[in-house]
Amino acid sequence: MNTPLFLRPLHLRTLSLCPPAWAVLAAALAGGGLAVAAEPPPGADVESLLALAREKNPEVAVLRYEAEAAAERVTPAGALPDPRLRTELRDITRMGEQNATLAPNRVGSTRYLVMQDVPWFGKRDLKREVAELEAEGAKGRAFGAWREVEAKIKTAYAQRYFLAENERLARENLDLLVRLEKVAQVRYAGGLAPQQDVIRAQVEQTGLRNELIAVDTEQHHLQTRLNALLGRPAMAPLALPERLRALPAPARLDHAALEDRARAHNPMLNAEGSRIKAAEKSRELAYKNRYPDFTFGVSPIQYQNAVKEWELMVELNIPLQQASRRAQEREADAMLAAARARGEATANQILAELAENVAGLEAARRSEGLAAESLLPQAELTFRSALAGYENGKVDFATLLDAQRQIRQARLNQIRARAEGQVRLAEIEKILGEAP
Repeated sequence: MNTPLFLRPLHLRTLSLCPPAWAVLAAALAGGGLAVAAEPPPGADVESLLALAREKNPEVAVLRYEAEAAAERVTPAGALPDPRLRTELRDITRMGEQNATLAPNRVGSTRYLVMQDVPWFGKRDLKREVAELEAEGAKGRAFGAWREVEAKIKTAYAQRYFLAENERLARENLDLLVRLEKVAQVRYAGGLAPQQDVIRAQVEQTGLRNELIAVDTEQHHLQTRLNALLGRPAMAPLALPERLRALPAPARLDHAALEDRARAHNPMLNAEGSRIKAAEKSRELAYKNRYPDFTFGVSPIQYQNAVKEWELMVELNIPLQQASRRAQEREADAMLAAARARGEATANQILAELAENVAGLEAARRSEGLAAESLLPQAELTFRSALAGYENGKVDFATLLDAQRQIRQARLNQIRARAEGQVRLAEIEKILGEAP
């Protein structure tokens, strides 16, 4: 019977493994098995970054916990205060017939008083409603903070995409300049071009290398800022951005419709609306303080070992401090006016930002189309014509370099327009509280 392959003895002599294979086998045996492939770092698309930020961003976590704490204040705000118990030991010497004692059954009488404070009608409901509106406002601020972080992540991703494409384009142009330098050297060796052409090509290469240093520095800064938003170490690795999101169709960017959606769903406007309603309830509560609050009590009285008397008690505060109450009412009126003014100012600012970003998105879309359909083909045609003319001696090297700069600038304009469109889209989504 044939022995199964995995039960056969392993003869190392029969294995012809190269040194790297031996190293892999040794590492696997030392580690107790084959190593599991490391999970790739986030950052290839913006969705992976947003998923990570939802879990680990500390700023969002703080406001989320504050919103949860505000929600827990609703129940205590509408609850009655705890009742109070008072015990009175009367005639502890029984008219001098005995030594003082604290035993309820040995004193003259013991009075137990259970008291409950009850606010004026409607005050508890108003306090609970104020707490509910404040909890809604805290929830809206937490959602607004997430939208703010989300927009920052989307913006940083678009900037990293632009820098990555800029670096790729710069390296392509650096390779092109190296080839142009060789062409200039050949023409200079043949006496067809001055040495200045070779030097000028080298100067252009140096400028591009210096630009690559600046791009690398900016990529480092963006990486640290993005990791801070993700709640990760500053130098944690990030994958290179691979693609941008598709821009919404122009028909979906109608300004009037977007304005209505912003008024309905913007988290900051919702938070300000809750603040205005809470201020209205607080003002109503301040006016209800003109009326007294009550304290009700029941009191059994014990003689020796039996309860022989019962008493009922009603207590109320007399609102005589009218100057103090009028000041509180004026304060509530001023706070309500301030909340309304703040809400109006916030709405004006948000709607102005919405109009600005919608216009910026359309401008970026048109700029990208112009660069792709007109500027870039023209620049490529100019460069090919200048290159052919330089090789034939009809165009000087400065004209060739200028044509090369034009084609690079056209590509940069196209990439910059794409990134700008993503930034504008992120701002619009932040304002709307949802995708347009």
